Amino acid sequence: MRQVKSVFAAVVVLAAVATSAYAHCEIPCGIYDDAARVAAMRENVTTIEKSINQITELSAAAEKNYNQIVRWVMNKEDHANQLQEIATQYFMFQRIKPVDETDQAAWATYQKQLILMHKITVHAMKAKQAVDLGEVETLRGLIDEFEKLYFGM
Repeated sequence: MRQVKSVFAAVVVLAAVATSAYAHCEIPCGIYDDAARVAAMRENVTTIEKSINQITELSAAAEKNYNQIVRWVMNKEDHANQLQEIATQYFMFQRIKPVDETDQAAWATYQKQLILMHKITVHAMKAKQAVDLGEVETLRGLIDEFEKLYFGM
């Protein structure tokens, strides 16, 4: 019984530590690097593109290497998930701040930023579902558009 209590206590402590480590940026910590997040989004899209190309190439081979195909599918999905996490957890939850609705210019920018982030998450989901390089180009265009709007370029 004593051993069970010790194991239970250890699990509770680990769960608490894991939760607080995961939620670090939502404290808020005040440590932000928006440009690095945009660069990470681009890197994720490039990795999705490479994964699609590898899946297509390996699937066309006479002798298929299913282990490698599965690994590239998992890689594509992982990077699409990372892209969605940056869009939601970082930008939508922390960086894109609500504005006064009476300020029409600010309100329009706010809405456009949220719409772009939503589109990025949807197209990342679509990239997970297929091997369509069109989704890669769509994602790149959306990230370009968001970057210009967000940084005022």
